Amino acid sequence: MKNLKLASGEKGDRTIVKVSNAEIGRGFVVIAGPCSVENERQVLETAHAVKDAGADMLRGGAFKPRTSPYAFQGLGLRGLKILEKARQETGLPIVSEVVDPRDVSWVAEFADVLQIGARNMQNFSLLKEVGRAGRPVLLKRGMHSTLEEWLNCAEYVLSEGNPDVILCERGIRTFEKYTRNTLDLSAVPAIKELTHLPIIIDPTHSTGRISLIGPMSLAAVAAGSDGLIIEVHHKPEEALCDAEQALTPDMFIDIMGRLKALKSFLDNQAS
Repeated sequence: MKNLKLASGEKGDRTIVKVSNAEIGRGFVVIAGPCSVENERQVLETAHAVKDAGADMLRGGAFKPRTSPYAFQGLGLRGLKILEKARQETGLPIVSEVVDPRDVSWVAEFADVLQIGARNMQNFSLLKEVGRAGRPVLLKRGMHSTLEEWLNCAEYVLSEGNPDVILCERGIRTFEKYTRNTLDLSAVPAIKELTHLPIIIDPTHSTGRISLIGPMSLAAVAAGSDGLIIEVHHKPEEALCDAEQALTPDMFIDIMGRLKALKSFLDNQAS
């Protein structure tokens, strides 16, 4: 991939993205929380639950680009302030999506990591703006995108002077209808051949099925992923967004236990 001057694996040492006490690219990092910020109680209860279960960072959308213009679009600034309160109470760094270049500078005042969603992967104006924001960027793969297209989007961020890019495989669109998308786990070892950037897996959006999140999370560990980003809601039946694929805190605790056991086993085998 000749166009990759900064994202190429030829750069040498693998990039470690440091966010508070979390180091993405070293060890295994779990980001968890609700799809969208709905109210203070929902976020705080969920934040404390995922922290107690061992999550390293809290996710939550204050802005939600939705397929329908009539669906819940997020709370905006009020949502960011709720996330800030959750960070103060739990100490968990915040990952939140930004969807408009005009919002980047002030969203960066609240979020520790700026997420670029799949629908905005090739929003080049937005990529340039987050590249200048001074915050790590979590870049999700577009649902119809090749690895080369994805890495070229990372190059946009890197070329603006921001070295802290985290790639996120969240499933691609295929003819399969049983799952929400098709999780391309081969992207993990492939990305590690092509670039020095860390890569995490989103088993929630890729499968869209609660029963598959656990198995795919374990598979992500085995494939060599640097982490996971998982949807957890304190009461999924009341969720305004993605209710059918959000884990309860108890489900998340169970998955975290299995993840830790598998990671420990694999680390012992490697040593």
